[in-house]
Amino acid sequence: MGKTQTTSIPILAPAASDTGSVRSKLIIMAVSTTFVALLSASIGMLLYDMRTFKQYWVDDLRTQAEIIASVTAPALAFNDSQTARQNLAVLKVRPQILSGAIYTAGGARFAGYTHSSRTPEYPARPGQPGYIIEGDQLEVWHSILQNGELLGTVYLRARFALGERMLDYAVILGGVLMASMVIAALVASRLQKGITTPLQAVTDVAREVVQRRDFSVRVPGHQGGEIGVLVAAFNDMLAEIGRRSHALQEANLTLEHEMQVRHRAEQALLLADRRKDEFLATLAHELRNPLAPIRTGLDILRIRSGDAQATQRATDIMERQLRQMVRLVDDLLDVTRINTGKFAIKMGRVELKAVVNDALEVVRSYIELHGHELVIDLPDRPVFLNGDATRLAQILSNLLNNAAKYTNRGGRVSLTARVEDQTLVVSVADNGIGIAPEMLDHVFEMFVQVDSTLERTNAGLGVGLSLARKLVELHGGTIEARSGGVGRGSEFIVRLPIVVEPEMPAKNTPATFITSESYRILLADDNVDFVNSIGALLSAMGHSVVITHNGPDALTAAARFCPDYAFLDIGLPKMSGYDLARGIRKLPCGSITLLVAVTGWGQEKDRQLAFEAGFDHHMVKPVRFEQIEEILSNRTLIKKVRG
Repeated sequence: MGKTQTTSIPILAPAASDTGSVRSKLIIMAVSTTFVALLSASIGMLLYDMRTFKQYWVDDLRTQAEIIASVTAPALAFNDSQTARQNLAVLKVRPQILSGAIYTAGGARFAGYTHSSRTPEYPARPGQPGYIIEGDQLEVWHSILQNGELLGTVYLRARFALGERMLDYAVILGGVLMASMVIAALVASRLQKGITTPLQAVTDVAREVVQRRDFSVRVPGHQGGEIGVLVAAFNDMLAEIGRRSHALQEANLTLEHEMQVRHRAEQALLLADRRKDEFLATLAHELRNPLAPIRTGLDILRIRSGDAQATQRATDIMERQLRQMVRLVDDLLDVTRINTGKFAIKMGRVELKAVVNDALEVVRSYIELHGHELVIDLPDRPVFLNGDATRLAQILSNLLNNAAKYTNRGGRVSLTARVEDQTLVVSVADNGIGIAPEMLDHVFEMFVQVDSTLERTNAGLGVGLSLARKLVELHGGTIEARSGGVGRGSEFIVRLPIVVEPEMPAKNTPATFITSESYRILLADDNVDFVNSIGALLSAMGHSVVITHNGPDALTAAARFCPDYAFLDIGLPKMSGYDLARGIRKLPCGSITLLVAVTGWGQEKDRQLAFEAGFDHHMVKPVRFEQIEEILSNRTLIKKVRG
């Protein structure tokens, strides 16, 4: 085949007289759609206004007639026409009411009133109770009753300027309609260029190919999007026809197959993109709270790197928040939860002060930023809840954040807790903008804003309180809002069931064990690096430590060593940790040994198996040394009551 020269056809603008062009059709379609929509809305609004205007005047004039009838009944009963005229004279404050009259039960006019100085016109006889609209005037008749007896009739006539109101309304709607049509035409005229210009270029090239049978011409330009795909496909099609015109049918089949593949790929991309958005939305919401204190901790490490106390405090904060993030990442791996958008809570035994500390870590910087005074009042004794520590902290942080947000700078935010029977009552109060009485029943609804009238720069999306209520209900509790009104602060009260357990019995421990700060500790784990490092730390603290790496050696050491504490792995070689615990309990000194299971199995059934085997505590790997220190330092931690 000979080499052909590729040429480009310049883009020709459509002729102004071409009324059948895509450009004209797009503009006409946009303007016509806008006109029909606006015209329908205008007619509906006009008819609705006519109806409401009429009903308003009828109800207003009926009410006025009813009032006059009520105050004029005694005057009719005592034939006091002077008082009746005085009652009608009150109508002068209503210039729309042209005239009024009072008729006796016999039909005679008893008193009259007219707004203007001209000779008044009254009906000769009273009509039936009701109203009549004649032209631009509205007449109302109302009976005067006393103790069920008809004393007379009240007549009122008022201006009913429905035509003027409809004319004004129609002029306004007409102006809006015309302005909207002009704007729609301008916008459509501008937007259509992105579609018609590439299409016109394709049309010109197609015309050139048909007239000259020259398949070397191409559509110039490199547009993006679907129009760009169309231009590229058109050029490719011309090249294919030029090279293999005899195989046109085969090329069409190939193109059709490619379009189907592309369509399936687009559908797959759309599905993946939607799932990505759902995942990112969940991730952003769930990780926002723990990320804030972690970032603050990094700032502390950067700014106060030489301050050992500040560095330790920042490290502790970041470590606690990292644990929360690990827990949240585990939740996000639950495909069902991500697809359904439902919260999955993991129930466990948590202590109130730990939950409050986690919540304060999230919101303290925000409260301090607003200069608020933060007051915390918690029970002296530990209070345990059966719930999800992360979600419980999220409830309190949402409420504290909400209190700080709607309190003017330098306000007061308090968190108090008390125990009533077997219920924990937590109150989060502030002296902020307060809540209107009619809003108290709606503040927990999704997207409801407490402060919808004031211009507040910190207003959120209105989901915090709704989320807090759902989390409280998932924990078997309730939440309510209280406020003295606008400007008088607000209070949110959360009630949650507490865990009530019997007092733990004291261990029969020798006196030397009670007074000494050095303990005999047995460590049994087949992870040599882990157990040796823990043993070195405990030995450095002055404790007597024996390290073993399998079950039989650990049992032999326990019989000889009589440990005060034994930290045992469950998956030990030759003998499981469960069997080892049972064996230690059978030893003469086994009753005074506090057994701690250290394992990577953390399900509730694993904890139950450990307690049934004789363990006093259950720790899930990775274990921090602070957890071991806490068990050693708490002298009142005794064996959990079994059975």
